[in-house]
Amino acid sequence: ARPAGNRAEDLRAVAPRVRTRWGIEGTVSVCGGQEMAERRPNARLGILGGISILGTTGIVKPYSTAAWRASVVQGIQVAATLDHGVVALTTGGRTETFAMQTLRAERPGLPAACFVQMGDFLRYALDEVVAQGLREVVLGVMVGKLTKIAQGETITHANRNVVDTDLVAEIARQIGATDEDCAAIAAAETARFGAELMVERGLGPAFHQALAQRAIDTLTAPERYGHAFA
Repeated sequence: ARPAGNRAEDLRAVAPRVRTRWGIEGTVSVCGGQEMAERRPNARLGILGGISILGTTGIVKPYSTAAWRASVVQGIQVAATLDHGVVALTTGGRTETFAMQTLRAERPGLPAACFVQMGDFLRYALDEVVAQGLREVVLGVMVGKLTKIAQGETITHANRNVVDTDLVAEIARQIGATDEDCAAIAAAETARFGAELMVERGLGPAFHQALAQRAIDTLTAPERYGHAFA
């Protein structure tokens, strides 16, 4: 039977009378839960067929960095159980959207569980990728965080590390930027300034490719992850 009115109060009133004689079997469900789950990252955390029920509201807010790190690790563990052999690590919604569009153009049907928003926790994410034996990793990051990765930082939060604009200028010089532009890039406060200036000069693709390669070289150095990735 399904009590009317306030169901929680009705169950508390009825339960003591029936549980000792017949027992009670209950099912907790959410109307439209399967459809709702499609708009949430539940599947990426191994929650299939509906949404998770947590606390009194069903909503969890990761107030602590530890909770966020744990969700990143769990997301990678779920990605590792799939047969695709790849995980895309992104820093947020915009980078994830771009990574999905790019990868799915090459691999139609790649599930959302293969995409993990690592935020600023690069080291925790890559350590777990190695632990899970995933060889193919795609990074979706903005130019500022990409520069921090290239300069060897493992936590890319703005409050933890400063962008090395001298490195940005060095990359610009490598692809043929003028001394004047390189000086302006080195004196700037953000890596984005240098990236946008290179785009204006028609050197955008070369700049981003060179910066990405520097980040790859940094991550695959012998003292870092070496040959862990394909």
